[in-house]
Amino acid sequence: MKAFKSLVLAAALVFGGIVCAQAQLVGGAQKIVYVDSEYIMANIPEYGDAQAELEALSTKWQQEVKAAFDKVEEMYSKYQTEKLLLSEDQKNAREQAIIAKEQEAKNLQMRYFGSEGQLYQKRTELVQPIQEKIYTAMQELAQTKNYAFILDLASGTSVLYANDKNDVSDDVLDQLGNVMQTVRREDRRKAGNTGSGTTTGGSTKTKK
Repeated sequence: MKAFKSLVLAAALVFGGIVCAQAQLVGGAQKIVYVDSEYIMANIPEYGDAQAELEALSTKWQQEVKAAFDKVEEMYSKYQTEKLLLSEDQKNAREQAIIAKEQEAKNLQMRYFGSEGQLYQKRTELVQPIQEKIYTAMQELAQTKNYAFILDLASGTSVLYANDKNDVSDDVLDQLGNVMQTVRREDRRKAGNTGSGTTTGGSTKTKK
């Protein structure tokens, strides 16, 4: 989510600067608005599905990594118990085996959870297309409405005051509804909606 927030904020600032420059040339009135990226994501069923898949994979891989390190601990404990009965050659062999097994466990951990590991790759595969659609929707909205900037309140940006009438999160979701499923506007804010309501737009699977 942090990566998405950074993407949204950076993109909004860059695009906002472009819109601002263009509007100054034509003398158009401009406006600064904001979105809540967490609210937007919560109202995109595809994002919820992606998160569920990532959590399931993360749990599965964490269990595999834990089992690998548990094996190292088991080998080490057994070695400590039998150490006095082993020759120097046997001790060296056992120690090398423990070191090799530990390195194997670390390699597995990096393969799954490293900075470019399988979890990162899977997250990019599942979430990046959604991010790109959201950014495109914001671009189109900013161009249509002549917005100078679209800020993200969920990104940690210091905003001392924000008027609800300048929240265009629902407008972004409506724009997204042209290309993918989103929760219907009338269902979004009911009881702190988390994206499980009826969907609309972007798919023949849309619920009625």
